[in-house]
Amino acid sequence: MTMQSMIEIDHVSKRYGNFTALDDISLTIGKGEFFSLLGPSGCGKTTLLRMIGGFDEPSAGIIRIGAKPMTGIPANLRPTNMVFQSYAIFPHLNVNQNIAYGLKRQRLGKAEEMRKVREALEQVDLHGLGERMGNQLSGGQRQRVALARALVLQPSVLLLDEPLSALDKKLREQMQVELRRLQKAVGITFVLVTHDQYEALAMSDRIAVMFGGKVAQVAAPQEIYQHPATRKVADFLGGMNFLTARNVKFSGGEIAAEAPGIGTVMCKLPKANGIDQDNAVFGIRPERLRIVWEANEPAQIEAIVTDRSYFGDVTHLSIKVAGQEQDLEVVEANNFGADDLPLGAKVRLAFDPGAFVVMAAR
Repeated sequence: MTMQSMIEIDHVSKRYGNFTALDDISLTIGKGEFFSLLGPSGCGKTTLLRMIGGFDEPSAGIIRIGAKPMTGIPANLRPTNMVFQSYAIFPHLNVNQNIAYGLKRQRLGKAEEMRKVREALEQVDLHGLGERMGNQLSGGQRQRVALARALVLQPSVLLLDEPLSALDKKLREQMQVELRRLQKAVGITFVLVTHDQYEALAMSDRIAVMFGGKVAQVAAPQEIYQHPATRKVADFLGGMNFLTARNVKFSGGEIAAEAPGIGTVMCKLPKANGIDQDNAVFGIRPERLRIVWEANEPAQIEAIVTDRSYFGDVTHLSIKVAGQEQDLEVVEANNFGADDLPLGAKVRLAFDPGAFVVMAAR
């Protein structure tokens, strides 16, 4: 099915003097899509979000929302609203007043204004807290009020600038589920800026990974995690074991190489890959390697445990494989005894067909 576009970013660049914050970015974000801009600090993701919202103008290129060019249109006249990282809740106003603040310009009348406020409170599960003052709210409640204040204006696009970064781990994970549920319920386009790869993977329909003012890859979460386009993307999105490999050969739509201590590694080539024999990098995610505990079960790799980190439900192991320049990482569930393996223990490992991926070196 063809995606109906909501935001078109057409060859957009942003320069501050001699510094280029964004370099010829082109993206299309769909109507009703939850889209994430993911990357490290300073990659340009917040700059791009601010330009969509009208807080900054591009140095070159055009941004369209709903097929309408936004050049010269200020933030308050765009069909967007933003939830800032700081939430910007007014402490001297109660929850109802905070949410209603943006409605004052519409001159709706008190009854209609309060009806919209109540609907917004229901959307973010804050019913009954309308009279609570802004300075009496918890971090999670403040985040919900900021969402309600943005949604009450019924924007076509909601922009989210790292809205969960100030929350503790448990509440952040809870709010990830809530944000995803809310986006599906209201049906509008969400654009999220985050540096947290797990947050982007958990919530997004698609992700744009950015480095140095450029987009490195745009894809659905599963695609971008399982088939990263470059080594840099793979390394940023969770752990990846990069293999020492030689004798790289192409055959039809596949690429193969010899990995010392592991054997022949075969991967399907991505459709748009830019990969050749000189820049092909092979990798495997730590969770795709598994320890073979039974002596009569076949294994493909023999290794020695060099380090161990306990994380409750899983243990992260570092293992030395003969012929591999770097130790490999393995994630093993603790219901088998990985947390009891001593350093120096010999282990055997197996992997499933299709576990390895190939990507460009840069």
